Amino acid sequence: MKELLRSNDPTIIAFATALLRGEGIDCFEMDVNMSVLEGSIGIFPRRLMVHRDLLQAAEVVMLDNGIDLGRPG
Repeated sequence: MKELLRSNDPTIIAFATALLRGEGIDCFEMDVNMSVLEGSIGIFPRRLMVHRDLLQAAEVVMLDNGIDLGRPG
């Protein structure tokens, strides 16, 4: 699994997840349970992971829908 996206905004993660699933790309959200430790104040980013073979296709879906991946190129 490779990291596709990292965000403190749960709405971005939810939107990205819906887009990927709509394209048939499986993804997995990591660090969801960190909110228990942080008290839901949003200081720990959540990560969206995809299979390494699908990373490039997932990046295209994100960029086509205006989701900034927060890294160069």
